[in-house]
Amino acid sequence: MAEPHNLTDHHAADRTTDRTTHASSLTGHANNPAGNNELKHETGHEMHEEIQRKTSRETHHAGHSSHSGHCGNGHRRGIAALFDRHDSTVDFEEGDGDALAPKAPTDQQATPGSADGCCHSDGARVVFIGNPNVGKSSLFNAMLGMHAKVMNAPGTTVLLEHGTYRYVPRHGDTAALAQEWDFTDTPGTYSLLPMSPDEEVAVEAATGAKRHPQPDLIVAAIDATNLSRSLYFLAQVLELGRPTVVALTMTDLAAKQGTPVDAARLQRALDGVPVVAVDGRVGEGCDELADAIAGALESGTPMPRGLADRPVAGLTMRQWVRSRSDERFEWAARVLSDVGMGGETGLTLSDRIDKVLLHPVWGIVVFLIVMFAVFQATTTLASPAQDWFDVTVRGWCETGIDWIFGLFGPGATDGWFHSLIVNGLLDGIITVATFIPPMGIMFILLSLLEDCGYLARAAFVMDRAMRALGLDGRAFLPIVVGFGCNLPGLAATRTLPDSRQRVLVGMLIPFASCSARLSVYLVLAYAFFEQYAGLVVFLMYVMSILVILLVGLVLKHTAFRSLAPEPFVMSLPPYQCPRAIALVRTVVGRLWGFLTGASSIIISMILVLWLLEGIPLAGAAGGFGTVEDVHDSAYGAVADAVAPVFKPAGFGDWHASAALITGFVAKEVVVGAMSQSYSIEQSDDESEAQEGQGALGAALRRDFDESSGGHGRAAAVAFLLFVLAYTPCLATVAELRRQFGGKVAAATVGIGLIVAYMLAVIAFQTLRLVL
Repeated sequence: MAEPHNLTDHHAADRTTDRTTHASSLTGHANNPAGNNELKHETGHEMHEEIQRKTSRETHHAGHSSHSGHCGNGHRRGIAALFDRHDSTVDFEEGDGDALAPKAPTDQQATPGSADGCCHSDGARVVFIGNPNVGKSSLFNAMLGMHAKVMNAPGTTVLLEHGTYRYVPRHGDTAALAQEWDFTDTPGTYSLLPMSPDEEVAVEAATGAKRHPQPDLIVAAIDATNLSRSLYFLAQVLELGRPTVVALTMTDLAAKQGTPVDAARLQRALDGVPVVAVDGRVGEGCDELADAIAGALESGTPMPRGLADRPVAGLTMRQWVRSRSDERFEWAARVLSDVGMGGETGLTLSDRIDKVLLHPVWGIVVFLIVMFAVFQATTTLASPAQDWFDVTVRGWCETGIDWIFGLFGPGATDGWFHSLIVNGLLDGIITVATFIPPMGIMFILLSLLEDCGYLARAAFVMDRAMRALGLDGRAFLPIVVGFGCNLPGLAATRTLPDSRQRVLVGMLIPFASCSARLSVYLVLAYAFFEQYAGLVVFLMYVMSILVILLVGLVLKHTAFRSLAPEPFVMSLPPYQCPRAIALVRTVVGRLWGFLTGASSIIISMILVLWLLEGIPLAGAAGGFGTVEDVHDSAYGAVADAVAPVFKPAGFGDWHASAALITGFVAKEVVVGAMSQSYSIEQSDDESEAQEGQGALGAALRRDFDESSGGHGRAAAVAFLLFVLAYTPCLATVAELRRQFGGKVAAATVGIGLIVAYMLAVIAFQTLRLVL
């Protein structure tokens, strides 16, 4: 059987996966389902075969030195051999990986607190590290619960979780022995030789490099179902010379697969390094792990036989990782032998399921079905709950507010303060609340797909389609979800392993035509193209896809030049049943993070909008907060000032610019803003088609014809394209800022406005010749 072409023998030391899929090698198997399966299982036993070769060389010394030199000079993990620098988005400099030489523990601790906002207590610093998909983050969240905070690593867009853990011994004088520890959860990494910004941050946190504080202890999460792969990584972590506690995860799945791993026996094989069996999904083993951490902080942990007791002085991280690959494999082979593992295993249940889910045809069919279900859930299922917040809860609140104001007299509800509370503050709170259902559903579905193991398979299936933009298959899910609602689409970017990909996909999602834009499409389509309204709406979604591809390609060749397509290497975790407790904890935590991070921006901007609408600029306009005609307010003046900008696009009318300004807050209110500017009463029973064919449609046709010089239909198309491409809503901007920072959010808004304006002007100037 042929070796996958992107890895060669002298890179064997870094092919440390028991279940790894190489998407770049699929070309030769595109029409051969069996070939795909053979490739998967061939790479599935690479680690075992390499360890067996190392074990054989321990018994038969002939030839060992030649291979050792070969492996030592060529030790680069798969993709890492292909590039040396990272994208400027995360501001990594060439050669940063070389600067990460391991540091021996010192008594001198870093100063608590830092400029990046990561505050630490005076307690010991504990860093959680491990391969992707081993249950490390579930364990971290199980120990900290809702007390973890998500923030960017210093100088990057890579997300880290921090939290303070209060340890109270279960025996003895608990009050006197209580301690507080600073916990940090890092992105998953397969090696201490990083290949992405996320893995770079994980290594920096474990080694105390750059602006990361020195850790006092490392918790290394290893997967019992992939013990051989995990042991090689564990060897690197142990050789850092810091106190280390091993968290053994997925022991239940290993037992079901017929390869149980006993934590006590593994601890003996590691010469006394503490090993604790844990299950973060249900919180099992957390207390025992805390006890082990306390003991290791007090007494330290031994260095197992066969590993170096400290890094070799003068070596860079890259040189050090390469130099001892043979020794680490030999050590891993001995440990496997000591715990009674080493023979070939048959196909597991996960392997049998993957024959379907990774099939070149059926895999795509299943993926499309799953994506359709996710899309429907975030739109159709969320819609009734959103309406409940927008209508029922708003009605209850308004009734309660009116009753309270009524206590101060019959005229209290007519003043500006009542308008501020109802049309400003309450409107902002309800706007935030309407995003809870789609975000909650999206978080639930993401957690289910992640925990059951399917998300990794979906990434593999769609990898080839996303390579044109320098992305892997996981980027497809957020973009698809974005067509339902951009906000949960942004939430779905958390599944991407590389911070550069998360930023790029996050900047593309606002161009996905969400369902809120549909009402605008329908009204204008029926107002100007009644017989072809369906075709016009369909073409808007086609244009959305084209804009995403166009902007993605431009960004790829400018700001993301180094984000080139890479051989796709990832671990396929075994299938498992998600646990309800862990699911609820994760969903609630993510929802709370969204609400606390985005609500203040949304409510503040809506209050600003209310203020503009409430300031009268004409003598007969009314009092402050009670302006009768919005055109006579400061809001109308802003709309008048903006309107000439859109003259080249054919809709240089204040009604259109006022609707676009309001649409920056939420696209759902664009049609309402148009009706308000024309003083047309909206009916809850009137559909978008009826509005387009009725009084609102007639007013739009009249003003668009006038502002475009008789080319109203061309101006309508230009307006639709502008609505398609410019900022979808304020909540999306707030979420962009929360996840990626203010600069990325501002750049995304700016790119959207530029693209929208260019599309609108080009469309109008072209179509006015034919329409």
